[in-house]
Amino acid sequence: MIKIPTRILVVDDEKDFVEMLSLRLEETGEKVSVAYDGQECLEILAQKSSKIDVVILDIRMPGMDGIDVLREIKKRFPLIEVIMLTGHGTTESAVEGMKLGAFDYLLKPADFEDLSKKLEGARKRKDEQEERIRVAEAKLLVRRTGGA
Repeated sequence: MIKIPTRILVVDDEKDFVEMLSLRLEETGEKVSVAYDGQECLEILAQKSSKIDVVILDIRMPGMDGIDVLREIKKRFPLIEVIMLTGHGTTESAVEGMKLGAFDYLLKPADFEDLSKKLEGARKRKDEQEERIRVAEAKLLVRRTGGA
């Protein structure tokens, strides 16, 4: 079976972490873009949101934190799935993120196997949402053109 790569945007202010995670993800066949803060993340999504499936987003970053970035992503790009990362042992922010529409969260340091499973689930949910939209649009088109 051919694996279709998930297009991932990794957002974290820790450059070493971003580089290491990106390499691991690319080794498994994923397509990875990176951003080092929330503003850069939103700029990248504005330019190529149709080319991103899942954002892996750190909660604690200087300037715009992950929760604020998540709110903007869900407002401007609602089909993009977000996995929150927290390295501070608190899950309150991650739970808040899930209430705001994040797919899931992981504690840093994240187990790569867990991350891979969450990425697979997030990609599947995005694909299912897009398919439901396509079906609804097709039905609407049939109605407008007078079909059955």
